[in-house]
Amino acid sequence: MAVNWPGLVSIGVFYIIVLGTGIWASRKSKREEKKCSGNRSEVAMVGGRNLNVYVSIFTMTATLVGGGYIMGSAEMVYNPTKGLVWTVAPLAFSMSLIIGALFFVKPIRSKNYVTLMDPFQEKYGNKVSAVLFIPALIGDILWIACVLAALGVTWNLRVWFLPSVLGTMEHSGVVLALPSLRSG
Repeated sequence: MAVNWPGLVSIGVFYIIVLGTGIWASRKSKREEKKCSGNRSEVAMVGGRNLNVYVSIFTMTATLVGGGYIMGSAEMVYNPTKGLVWTVAPLAFSMSLIIGALFFVKPIRSKNYVTLMDPFQEKYGNKVSAVLFIPALIGDILWIACVLAALGVTWNLRVWFLPSVLGTMEHSGVVLALPSLRSG
């Protein structure tokens, strides 16, 4: 088994930067939490409603543009039978962000909602909200699986040269282990 040492070092440095940023953000959010009047979950989910426009834009972009998005878009463009015409993710994500910004942000912020399900729960009740939550949950689970698969493929193509299933399992373990180590 050959190891690509420059690839391993660069990914290691990337992980250290991400971990350092996470620790720094955690400490900063704990300080900010003491200043905010909202409860702890509100501070964690919406930043105590103190996020500026640029941080909000970068947060939404980072949420949507992951490994699955990038690798899926590259795969569609590379496929000679499909090409750029079938690469709908960039257009769809851009349109969803624009429509959300134009029509939903102001009402949601004015009523201090925390999630997008809050207006539905208020208008239609808990049962309808529970049913509407199921597709969102399935989508999030599949999105996480897509990101982990993309991470495993990238890791194996750049460092270990093993089957992508092993890389996906390895990174899933890392993703699950780090929060467990942090929380005790």
